[in-house]
Amino acid sequence: MKLLLLTIILLVSLSANATCQTKEYLVFDFWLGNWQVTTANDKIIRHNKITKINNGCTLLEEYSTPSGYIGKSLNIFNKGTQKWHQTWTDSTGLLLQLTGNMIGKSMVMTGQTIDANNNKIINRITWTPMVEGSVRQFWQTSLDNGKTWQTAFDGLYTKKL
Repeated sequence: MKLLLLTIILLVSLSANATCQTKEYLVFDFWLGNWQVTTANDKIIRHNKITKINNGCTLLEEYSTPSGYIGKSLNIFNKGTQKWHQTWTDSTGLLLQLTGNMIGKSMVMTGQTIDANNNKIINRITWTPMVEGSVRQFWQTSLDNGKTWQTAFDGLYTKKL
């Protein structure tokens, strides 16, 4: 009886862990790691830690800056829509919900927010793995439904040693 119970527990555990091991769930794994994030505009070193949670089904992002700004995101492949989804929240009260997929070698997600003047803002964030192992995150915004884009953030993720 004990052996049967252990076998059942092992099979359930193995099937739960295998749930999110298909290629669709693994394409964003290039973002996993403990990162220093810098931009070309300043010398501030930001920190971002990306880990897998929920039996490997979800990527958890934990972002912080020296000034005390913090943010977190949950990222998951949605089997129903066949798209990746990100929910970002931060210490300023921002909620950003994005959806998208891999385009070439980059993860590209878009979503809409509303500013204080009730203007619709389209957000487009692209994560691209670089040859040397870093990742570029390029965030653009548009106030004219995607006709023109402004850079909101252009960061280079370098692995912490």
